Amino acid sequence: MTSSEFDQFRPPRPPRKKGRRGAGGRRGDELMVPDAQVEHLGADGYYGHPVVKAPPWETPVGAYLVLGGVAGGSGLLAAGAQLTGRKALRRNARLAGLTAAGAGALALVADLGRPERFLHMMRTFKVTSPMSVGSWILMGFSGAVGVAAASEVDRMLGGRLPLGGLRPLLRAVEPAAGLGAGALGAPLAAYTAVLLGDTAMPTWNAMHRDLPFVFVSSASLAAGGLALITTPAAEAGPARNLAVLGVLGDVVATRVMEHRMDPVAAEPLREGRPGALMRWSERLAIVGGAGALVSGGRGGRFARVAAALSGAALVGASACTRFGVFHAGIDSAADPRYTIEPQKRRLAERRARGVTDDSITGL
Repeated sequence: MTSSEFDQFRPPRPPRKKGRRGAGGRRGDELMVPDAQVEHLGADGYYGHPVVKAPPWETPVGAYLVLGGVAGGSGLLAAGAQLTGRKALRRNARLAGLTAAGAGALALVADLGRPERFLHMMRTFKVTSPMSVGSWILMGFSGAVGVAAASEVDRMLGGRLPLGGLRPLLRAVEPAAGLGAGALGAPLAAYTAVLLGDTAMPTWNAMHRDLPFVFVSSASLAAGGLALITTPAAEAGPARNLAVLGVLGDVVATRVMEHRMDPVAAEPLREGRPGALMRWSERLAIVGGAGALVSGGRGGRFARVAAALSGAALVGASACTRFGVFHAGIDSAADPRYTIEPQKRRLAERRARGVTDDSITGL
């Protein structure tokens, strides 16, 4: 006979009935815990314990969310600069995209613990798995932006990279690689939102319809803000426009998302560290967007400094958004109330619509 620290929480066992067959079909078998029904659960869940288990994700995963957005937005911005002949903006956005993608991959590997675990994710492609699809998107984007950025670095060094006979090939595939990175930029910025919304974490799951719009807007303002820091004002017009559109999208999409979420599941977004991050995100986004507009029509040193400060505020706003969402989801797993109360509300709504015979209302 074995004992467990959870024995104290088990209900008393009823006496066995001789000859009874349990659920397993064997004589004497019996259910150790009675069937759970959602409407009979209190706000403290099962004996006060969390209903869902939070993923073992730490700060590197939050950093990956931020860097993936910067990389994806920069790839899209670089493709636009390529098509409109803005060489400085194209170069800076490509280098930013490669740096962010590389740093994001390192953050992901750091969370996995061993580098080979990342390679294991590349063994198959499963379209129903956001993690699998996202891994391939990251690899495809990194390869494409890497080719385009390598060509930019070679030009910056006056053709002194030891490429030999590969230089003509690199120049030939550079345009296609740049456009390929642009095509994969939006999926790279958005797939992490699908990944979070596909989990059982109450807050993440409750925002699954609107979080991709928030993350794409966040990536746009981050990439535009970073380009404002690195690019002269003469070529930074598209970056400024992308940043301002990203600010509008981020503020509106975040407000709509919180309004459409279950009010209980949305609480972690407004409380504690996640709440502070989300409030700072909106403030920095508005300040950065306003600064980008003010600096747009002016030249000289003032415009350059204003653009750089605005860009830094926008990058900070994107980081606050993604870390705020990340911590809110983790926190929502700790309190059973965030799982139980929305479930009860959904159950009541389905029964009010007359649905009484499906796998949910029939419990």
